[in-house]
This record gives sequence, C-alpha cells and structure tokens, in this order.
Amino acid sequence: MEQTAFKEAIKPFFWSEHDATASLCLEVGSYRTDLFATRADEGFEGTGYDWASLADVFLAEQPAAMQQAIRFDPEGSMFCAYSADKPALQRFALDFKAACDDEERAQALFARAELD
Repeated sequence: MEQTAFKEAIKPFFWSEHDATASLCLEVGSYRTDLFATRADEGFEGTGYDWASLADVFLAEQPAAMQQAIRFDPEGSMFCAYSADKPALQRFALDFKAACDDEERAQALFARAELD
C-alpha cells in the first residue's frame, strides 16, 4: 500500500518512522471514547494504558510472529506501539484500526481487556 494511502487508512492513529524502528501512535481522547465509556465504572478512562490493554487482547489473536514483533509503550495521554519489523507493524496498524472501527469486534475485544 502506498504510504499516503496507508497513513490515511489508519487515521486517527499516526505513523512515525525512526532509524531502525517505526511507531504507531494515537492521542487519547480523539477516537473511540464511547468504547471506553462502557466500562468507566470499572476504571477505564481511555488512557494510553487502556488502549494498550485493548491492543494486547487484539495482538493475542494474531500470528506468533506478529506477537513477537510488536511492543507497546503507552503513556497516560498517548497509545504507542513500536517495532523494528516495519511490515509487521503496518499490518498490525491496518488490522487493529479495522477491528476498532467494527463495533461488534471492538466490543468483543474490549470485553476481555484488563485494566492496567
């Protein structure tokens, strides 16, 4: 996929290239706040840590090679996934965004997320 089309497809996530790695990030509060609100009584606020919990459930369903390649480094205000395997991170970005856009799938994944 052409880089401009890829970056458009993953919005509001954004892609950042580094020398040996790449990152997929999201400023919290800009996307799917409704999803996290469904479990606010349990302490979910939609922080970067909450996003990492959701992404972790998603990643657990992916092939072992992708699981080994992707790492998370969230902060309170930002979700961040990174990898030295840029193609694996691109695949994760597209698939995770599609899962988050799919209401039924997002709810099913989030139901299994654990508060960090």
